[in-house]
Amino acid sequence: MSQHTASRPLRWSLLAAPAVGVLILAGCSAGGGDGGSTGGSGDGSEPGFSLMVAQANDQDDYYAKMAAAYTEQTGVEIEVIPYPSDAYNTQVTTQLQAGNAADMMVLAPGTGQAISVVTLAEAGFLEPLGEASAAVIPEGTEALYEVDGDIYGQPTALAPVGLIYNAAGGEEVGIDAYPETFEEMLDDCATARDGGKTFTVLAGGVPFNTGLFSMLVSATRVYEADPDWNEQRAAGDVTFADSEGWQETLQTVIDLNENGCFQDGVAGGTFDTITQGIGGQTSLTAAVPGSAAISIGAGTGLDLTVQSFPPADGQEPWVLASANYAWAVNASSEDDVKASAQSFLDWLAEPEQLQEFADLSGFVPISGATADNVNPVYEPIAGLIEGGSFTGLPNATWPNPAVYDTLGTGVQGLLTGQKTVDQVLEEMDAAWGE
Repeated sequence: MSQHTASRPLRWSLLAAPAVGVLILAGCSAGGGDGGSTGGSGDGSEPGFSLMVAQANDQDDYYAKMAAAYTEQTGVEIEVIPYPSDAYNTQVTTQLQAGNAADMMVLAPGTGQAISVVTLAEAGFLEPLGEASAAVIPEGTEALYEVDGDIYGQPTALAPVGLIYNAAGGEEVGIDAYPETFEEMLDDCATARDGGKTFTVLAGGVPFNTGLFSMLVSATRVYEADPDWNEQRAAGDVTFADSEGWQETLQTVIDLNENGCFQDGVAGGTFDTITQGIGGQTSLTAAVPGSAAISIGAGTGLDLTVQSFPPADGQEPWVLASANYAWAVNASSEDDVKASAQSFLDWLAEPEQLQEFADLSGFVPISGATADNVNPVYEPIAGLIEGGSFTGLPNATWPNPAVYDTLGTGVQGLLTGQKTVDQVLEEMDAAWGE
């Protein structure tokens, strides 16, 4: 990204990230599609179509670049309609309801958001997709795209989420390597403090970031041992309040706070606090989408990596990596336009295009990811991803956005001492719908 400051790339990466569990998106005056064909193809074989996408800044153009490459190869014209990433959700839902949405759009898998694939498919807004689309869905995540046996979304790439880490900054204060265990992490928190830094900067006043951080901790505390915990919760077999893993997750946040791992005044922290902490090298880590390590590194010259949250005793390393974006087709578009859009999806599902999208976006290929074909910032977690030691963002299959909102605001209460672990978990159960 050709940015000139240390703060803007980080800020944009945070706002654009679906990894926070809410594609923080909604509308602008750029205009939308009309639900039908937007013009003929260059060679007359298939009609063109429109594609609406979220775009955090002018350099955030990887969807447009993939569309342009397809047009160059096929002659099929694709009108890419970008909306600011803080306005996209509203545009998608409003235009679908009005019947004037674009022919294609980029959505969120699952059910946790207003623009989630399953939610919109159940409402009749989306077109079933073909076999090529189904083939790129990671095994075990079919429920995020499927309704009554049909697939309605094609995932774009894996978006790892972790603690971005400034190893050089750690060495300045005597930390030679990223901690492998939680006990080592607590020791490093003290070491960082002694050296005038904090180990982690947290936007404690922003529920999206406190929620994301907590889900990152839950990867080892809950999902490493019990990867189908969400399914058990949906069946009513477990609850947040009775889960030892979730209790440990939130207690870990308290332990980190009490041991000085977060910056002073953490409860009032904002995204700007993260910008200043990482860009100014006063903090060593932050919980943000992994792609932020690339954009921050480009904007600051820092050599950052993406790390998993250290496991506690008896736990194995585990990381979060989700297919947070998915291509989808408008059910109300003309049949020939929908067929043309599916041809585009078939092309996107080919290995070469999967790799190209990952390279352009800063994510990881949706299939076949290895230490050899991911961006170097992911090297510390490449083995986990290649070996399947990861889980998607937990909130992707939570039944409504309120559960995640409750987690985020609840952690804020833990930081201020106004809530207890039991209270937060009970409130999450209530938000679930019981």
